[in-house]
Amino acid sequence: MADSDTTTPPGTPPPSLADMQHWTWVLGRAQQMLLEQGLATMSASNPLFPAIPGLTDPATIARTQDFWTQSLSLWQRMLDPAQPAPRAESPERARDRRFKDSRWHDDPVFDFIRQSYFLVSDTMLAQIEALDGVDDKQRDHMRFTARGFLDAMSPTNFPATNPEVIEKTIETRGENLLKGLQNMLADLGKGQLTHTDQSAFELGRNIAMTPGKVVHRTDLYELIQYSPTTENVLATPLVIFPPWINRFYILDLSPEKSFIRWAVEQGITVFMVSWRSADATMKHVVWDDYIAAQIDAIDTIRGALDVPAVHTIGYCVAGTTLAATLAILAARGEADKVASATFFTAQVDFEKAGELLHFVADDQLALIRSLTPDGFLDGRYMAAVFNQLRGRDLIWNYVTNNYLLGKDYAPFDLLHWNGDTTNLPAEWHIAYLTDLYRDNRLAKPGAMSALGTPIDLSQVATPAYIQAGREDHIAPAESVWAMMHHFVGPRRFVLAGSGHIAGVVNPPSAQKYQYWLNPKPVERFEDFVAGATETKGSWWPDWREWLRSLGDDPVSADGPRVPGAGSLPALGEAPGNYVRTR
Repeated sequence: MADSDTTTPPGTPPPSLADMQHWTWVLGRAQQMLLEQGLATMSASNPLFPAIPGLTDPATIARTQDFWTQSLSLWQRMLDPAQPAPRAESPERARDRRFKDSRWHDDPVFDFIRQSYFLVSDTMLAQIEALDGVDDKQRDHMRFTARGFLDAMSPTNFPATNPEVIEKTIETRGENLLKGLQNMLADLGKGQLTHTDQSAFELGRNIAMTPGKVVHRTDLYELIQYSPTTENVLATPLVIFPPWINRFYILDLSPEKSFIRWAVEQGITVFMVSWRSADATMKHVVWDDYIAAQIDAIDTIRGALDVPAVHTIGYCVAGTTLAATLAILAARGEADKVASATFFTAQVDFEKAGELLHFVADDQLALIRSLTPDGFLDGRYMAAVFNQLRGRDLIWNYVTNNYLLGKDYAPFDLLHWNGDTTNLPAEWHIAYLTDLYRDNRLAKPGAMSALGTPIDLSQVATPAYIQAGREDHIAPAESVWAMMHHFVGPRRFVLAGSGHIAGVVNPPSAQKYQYWLNPKPVERFEDFVAGATETKGSWWPDWREWLRSLGDDPVSADGPRVPGAGSLPALGEAPGNYVRTR
């Protein structure tokens, strides 16, 4: 029992707001004085305590003092919302979608939580920027790690500090948390975060619907030929090489978004490679096999349609591989097999390859080796890596909505594709990360070989259309631009609005985004941007006109231009079997 002399006398009124503000100021000021005295004792001017960089140097002390001063101001403002904010809020903070609920701004308690979170975030990131003796690569890795940690620690991710979750919990009497727990346990069971209603889409029914047939199959890929929809087509056919990290139908989502359907409608004979998802029988597959597959597809189409050359498209890692394929064909004297090469967000020089460079350290490579005892890497690992690159949108947004609020998953074809993972041959995937990302060997003539031929990109004279995404975090636009310095043939660079997926999958009918062109020859990406002209909408029509400008007479869309009607028999309907294998 408490001593009687410490008990509040009956009838004593509770402290007023002014009293609370006063004592908050007294306690805060006392804390600040103690902190200042402790830091002064350890300051650089005290010979007993030499300055420790990042801890007791004058700049760090000043930042620490500023942090505590602003913290105290935020606390006082919570008690008296009429007081001015201790610092102006940046437009980026004001637009932060995590805090779109009005209570994060209007309620003093939640505004304090939000502002305190931003203060801690800014202080941590500023401390990283101020560190001495850290090279650019280390600092960039520290920034990436800190941002990931801060995104995870956002008050929106916790039920007790999110006003929307609190309201929903009271409203549903906790049913939202039970539904969220059900969602979380289901994701744990399948080892993958769910982003959309997976039952809403079915291959061949409402995605990957463009009519066509599988006309060639190997142990590594299926070749799909699409049915013409025009009376005449360009004489030179097109073969598309998608990344084997994902399913090919990113270019054939709904009919309105499908690049394949649109290209067929432009009078182009379109072939698509569909890669097989790796299993234990593919543990010996390496880069040479993917290059050989590209050459095999090119030769198969040339023979079936009796044409001297094909147009090609390589997306992401398949574009990197296409560059190597072109170099090998050039070295063999067979460059004329390819009439043109289009690159969707592909890199050949990885010096500025962006955030994926954070995943090529020795410990990351060791982790991949430990995860691949059967010779292949489960596609869910790569999905988790790509989710981490945009953790705020692809991880924590779903933790809040589907685990805490218990919301149902909305149908979204792009996110369905994103979750449809493919397994990767482990030996080649580790070599890819090591040789290309970490050691940047492809950018050095002769440093890499495939199929017994040294790879020298400076021998590639094939006309090239090089597309990059302005906001691409997987293949940064400046990194894609480096391709302009490695090829020697005619090159056209286009910078598209948006990122790695939406910057590519942007049909003209959507009337979204924009693209930039700069006809003047420039050396640096910055100069391209400075002199570029913006055009609203999709870059697809620009690519179509570029393709036609290479000179190509139309031919009748019959005979071997119809899938299964020529020397290549139909083996099955599009989208084929390999796109369905796990």
